Amino acid sequence: MTLLKNIGSIALSYMLVASAACAGEIVLNSDQSDPVPKKAMEQLIADFQTKNPDIKVKWNNFDHEGYKSAIRNFLTATPPDVVAWYAGNRMEPFVKAGLFEDVSDVWAANGLNDQLKSAAASMTIDGKKWGVPYTYYQWGIYYRADIFKDKGITPPKTWDELVAACAKLKSAGITPFTIGSKALWPTAGWFDYLDLRVNGYQFHMDLTSGKVPYTDPKVKAVFAKWAELVKPGYFLENHAALDWQDAMPQFVQGKAAMYLMGNFAVAPMKDGGLKEDQIGFLPFPEITAGLPAAEEAPLDTFHIPSGAKNKEDAKKFLAYLASAEAQTKMNATLGQLPVNNQATPADDKFLKAGFELVSKAQALSQFYDRDAPADMAKAGMEGFQEFMVKPDKIDAILARLDKVRARAYK
Repeated sequence: MTLLKNIGSIALSYMLVASAACAGEIVLNSDQSDPVPKKAMEQLIADFQTKNPDIKVKWNNFDHEGYKSAIRNFLTATPPDVVAWYAGNRMEPFVKAGLFEDVSDVWAANGLNDQLKSAAASMTIDGKKWGVPYTYYQWGIYYRADIFKDKGITPPKTWDELVAACAKLKSAGITPFTIGSKALWPTAGWFDYLDLRVNGYQFHMDLTSGKVPYTDPKVKAVFAKWAELVKPGYFLENHAALDWQDAMPQFVQGKAAMYLMGNFAVAPMKDGGLKEDQIGFLPFPEITAGLPAAEEAPLDTFHIPSGAKNKEDAKKFLAYLASAEAQTKMNATLGQLPVNNQATPADDKFLKAGFELVSKAQALSQFYDRDAPADMAKAGMEGFQEFMVKPDKIDAILARLDKVRARAYK
């Protein structure tokens, strides 16, 4: 393996990966430079080579920021055979530019349309599949199960039940939701879920791909629902001055009862002193009755560049990566969820709950700052935070966001 780490120069990275694969070899570029993902990739590559002794994997491993800068260069110059990337709208520019290979045949030949069903929409453009997902993690509402029990609150399944639970908690002197919005992105989790539950997956994808104006009445309806929690004071005060970790003690100390967050929040909850039976997990409640439930679950994926030299063996690698066996083992190391619904999640109640949730999802949203381009994502999250502080300014906020939309998608 060739291991490139902490690349400081795009030019240097390009020169180092510009060697084409020879017969029986695939070149794989990725950005698993952190210790745990690196270990998971090493295991995956070793297992694949054991099962395919005639194929050698030449692995070029970048740091995260260097990879983001280098990927378009090596896709257009000397493409490797397999590349790591993301699903949904983050994948679309490379598909539209003709830089990713259609791998629908890999899905069909390996039963992936069923086994990776929840992720299928996120991997599909123009009716074709453009890569294979291997890991994700769920978002949802983590709640203090002991507080809910003490206050006689049943975990809400609908929006009205959630609002009623918030009112009951507030009257008991407990902040319903903790949140820290200083870094902006936690607000995006709220916007994504509200839009998915009010308008559905396709509308959310159309919005984040620039096809729908932010002044659309359906977008305003999202903020109208959000205001039902903002205006009565159901969020932690002063959240704009706090990072997401700074908001955690309120939850741990029982001063706040719920937290909309990704599964990575469980570890700091336990580190803060909470026992597992004090923490519950519930899906984001239904708002529009009967609307199929899409979930927030950012996917990590691998793709074959259209200019790859060894597509035959690259497809074998993607097929193995997609298998239940490989995804079970890889995600046990990562501490995340396998996408293959035949895989086995780690023996953890929150991962098991998340696996059940996302495996049955109608579709998966990737998170606002992945689904929208960088300029739109930054402006959007700034607007979400401003709304949470000054909800009466919603019309001005949405008008401003639509001006950004007009520029960001050109």
